[in-house]
Amino acid sequence: MIYFTSDTHFCHSNVINLCERPFKSVHHMNNTLIHNWNAYVTKRDEIYILGDFLYRGTGQDANQILHRLNGKKFLIRGNHDKFLNDPEFDTSMFEWVKDYYEMDYQKQKIVMFHYPILEWQGYFRDSIHLYGHVHNASKDPEQLKRLSVLGSRAINVGVDVNNFFPVSINDILRKAQR
Repeated sequence: MIYFTSDTHFCHSNVINLCERPFKSVHHMNNTLIHNWNAYVTKRDEIYILGDFLYRGTGQDANQILHRLNGKKFLIRGNHDKFLNDPEFDTSMFEWVKDYYEMDYQKQKIVMFHYPILEWQGYFRDSIHLYGHVHNASKDPEQLKRLSVLGSRAINVGVDVNNFFPVSINDILRKAQR
């Protein structure tokens, strides 16, 4: 199975308040996110992380968390993934790290980028755009207005709008058909 997620912000205590996450502490948040991830993703599955995996943590923090997470992990770089520059980070933890990625899945093009894009490759041919970055900012009327122009084939895979779980490829395909 293939899964997608974004904006886990492991080790980021302030994201709990900023995004109104229902956690008592960073430790509680990290453990819940790891539990939820592993409840869906097996060691054989692929998971695409669309940025902001870790916030202000070290390479060692990233290594420790990634060791606990199931799946073959692919990272689309986000604006907070500074741990990638830490010499202590084990780059073999990811299959690859890219800024942007296009996948063909059962004749369906899926475009992945950390940020929402107004138009993406294959936009007029029913391709799907997966993004993160905006967390649950659609609660803000101005942000909701900006995001609404993207249409139903642009899907936020961030944990804040997906009950803190990864999203399966099957769920993506269903959401895009609405």
